[in-house]
Amino acid sequence: MRRGLHMKLVLIMVLLIVSLMTVVGAFLMNSVTGYYINDFYGQMADAFGADNADFLQDLQVPTEGESDGVAMLDEVLSAYVGVLGVDGRNRNYYVLDGVTGRYLAGSAEEPEGGLEITPNISAALLGQVGLESDAAASYMDAAVPIHRGDQAYVIYILDNRATVRSLNGEMFTLILEALALGLVISVLLSFLLSKTMVTPLQRLTDGLQEVAAGDFSKKLEVTSRDEIGQLTESFNSMAQRLHDTIAAVENERNKLDTLFLHMADGVVAFDREGKVIHSNPAASRMLRRAFGPEDSYGELFGDLFPLEQVEGVDGHLSAERQVAGRSLELLLAPFARGDQGGVLVLIHDVTEQRAAEQMRKDFVANVSHELRTPLTNIRSYAETLEEGLGDMPPEVAKNFLGVILNESDRMTHIVQDLLTLSRFDSGRSELHLTRFPFAKAVSDTYQAVLMDAQRHAHTIRLEVPRGLPDILADQERVMQVMMNIVANAIKYTPDGGTIVLRAGTVGDRVWMEVDDNGIGIPKADRGRIFERFYRVDKARSRQSGGTGLGLSIAKEIVDLHQGAIYLVDKREPGLTIRVELPVNGPDQEGRRT
Repeated sequence: MRRGLHMKLVLIMVLLIVSLMTVVGAFLMNSVTGYYINDFYGQMADAFGADNADFLQDLQVPTEGESDGVAMLDEVLSAYVGVLGVDGRNRNYYVLDGVTGRYLAGSAEEPEGGLEITPNISAALLGQVGLESDAAASYMDAAVPIHRGDQAYVIYILDNRATVRSLNGEMFTLILEALALGLVISVLLSFLLSKTMVTPLQRLTDGLQEVAAGDFSKKLEVTSRDEIGQLTESFNSMAQRLHDTIAAVENERNKLDTLFLHMADGVVAFDREGKVIHSNPAASRMLRRAFGPEDSYGELFGDLFPLEQVEGVDGHLSAERQVAGRSLELLLAPFARGDQGGVLVLIHDVTEQRAAEQMRKDFVANVSHELRTPLTNIRSYAETLEEGLGDMPPEVAKNFLGVILNESDRMTHIVQDLLTLSRFDSGRSELHLTRFPFAKAVSDTYQAVLMDAQRHAHTIRLEVPRGLPDILADQERVMQVMMNIVANAIKYTPDGGTIVLRAGTVGDRVWMEVDDNGIGIPKADRGRIFERFYRVDKARSRQSGGTGLGLSIAKEIVDLHQGAIYLVDKREPGLTIRVELPVNGPDQEGRRT
């Protein structure tokens, strides 16, 4: 015990020192970083501020007969390197084209791969002073738009934070040295604490062992009035109340009875004569009947197994029964308590489990059917090619090979869709969230399907208002949803139809609708179109190359984004599918990582 308590004291002291130094170190390092960031942007604001009019005039007003504005700007900036803090190593200035952001001149050569277009450069290209700071970035920068004569330039100051990193490295070393010293002190303090605390606790342990051996007359001496003394007094009182344990045991039995009454599974107990001796409410609810002393095992479960068979079994017997449309699994086992005994029946509702098993069977059957059809076609055409290869005209052989390739592509699409759904089901599908223009995504979808629609003589229109916001979403997944919906509209609209792509906003969401005047979907089937492998007209769907997975994949993607996809009621022939997505993306709990 002494060793265990001593180790706990050591761990407490070590954790205290480590936590304290971590907090202090993080605060100091953040403070240093913040100081240098504020100093940099303060220096830039002063340098390009109204108080430094001479500098600004030298930058903006061309000299008489000036032929090369870039060279003059470079000369002016070279003269003010002290004001700008440019040292040519950690901080440099650059002269950029005010329209394209292209490197023109600077205190250092253009970095390999070019300068990164930072948010501050983007702001300067738009005519605004870029002095926004980013504590998480590995650099500090400032960008100022300059008009010299008729030419537009951007003066860009870039600091790589090497000074900040160096100072933070030295501070981190100092913190580690202080931490090591603190750990040594904590070990020494733990030895002192163990001497003052563990010794009285050891005496208390020796006294408790005598009480545990059955000597309840032993009274432990109270040597102090602190917490250890109070613990000793409490244990002496406990020894006087051991007789209350019998009542405590009875109380525990009552708790078990309460648990039995409120457990989710049903339980019915019978004595050796088959009379009901106990049942809980769950059993009455599952079997749709009340139990009384007049009920017997033979009446309730005698059709499954005789009472004598259950009493003689080593283990349990199982059976299943349908009651009011619910599937109930029954486990029958004997129990004995001294000369008494009987049979216990446990009732478990497995309706949902059976439904899930049936869904898995249906899924396997559907997958088998979808793969068997193209496999059969491939084999048939391949055998025909093999048998008539010498006598078959090249055009016919080419057509047969085209069918084989098409069926192979169909199988590939089916497998790819199944893999996508598998990733959704396993929770391994990640969203790569970026902010992109929603209107452009809808427009790109329109452009992607335009030629396909024209091949079917469809009229396809795009109705997207201006000012749609950018959204935070997985752009590739969102485009996949749009393409699935529009492709279905083209596929199931007779040639010469009309398809309209619309978009807009509602509250904090954006929406897209695909409206067609095609064959539509009967009301009886509308509630199931997002189910896997579900197709209204299976023959026509297979003829069109459909697998019944496109809309189910679209729904999974939209659900991951915490959006909505549904059918819009319309009177005219055809179908309208609407997709809604939150502008600011799904919340943290909704993202799969």
